[in-house]
Amino acid sequence: MPHPPTRAVCPGSFDPVTLGHLDVVRRAAALFDEVVVAVGVNPSKSRLFSAEERLSMLERACAGIERVRVASFTGLLTTFCTENDVHAIVKGLRAGTDFDYELPMAHMNATLAPGVETVYLPTSAGWSFVSSSLVKEVAGFGADVTRFVPDFVAEALRARLTSGDAATGD
Repeated sequence: MPHPPTRAVCPGSFDPVTLGHLDVVRRAAALFDEVVVAVGVNPSKSRLFSAEERLSMLERACAGIERVRVASFTGLLTTFCTENDVHAIVKGLRAGTDFDYELPMAHMNATLAPGVETVYLPTSAGWSFVSSSLVKEVAGFGADVTRFVPDFVAEALRARLTSGDAATGD
């Protein structure tokens, strides 16, 4: 008997998207029928790239990955899950500290949206140290970050960080 279709979400701020993010998305796409890469939009938080820029970069970065689409959400992730018939929240874990941060959120999400499970994927070893924050910091010092982000993201980082316009809101 075939299983019902499953849809998962890979949420994040993706400011900017890294090759580590894309590794988790590809691996999630092999486990679920559809993966929605969802950009969280929080107007009260300052981001390097606007929500529109992050969505555009993600759409381009995910274009070649089958069964993946990109969306954005405001408010609670659990509301997005309920409204989009999402069955699982996929989170990449780099280290134990990520788990310590993510576990209380998983418990809260399970309480708010029963039936939506949180699934943890350990990052591939080569990406375990890569984070958007670290990439931005390194790029801010003029270092080449093309090993950590898609080429077009590295170009956008270079342009943004050298233009003097380094903080934008959603």
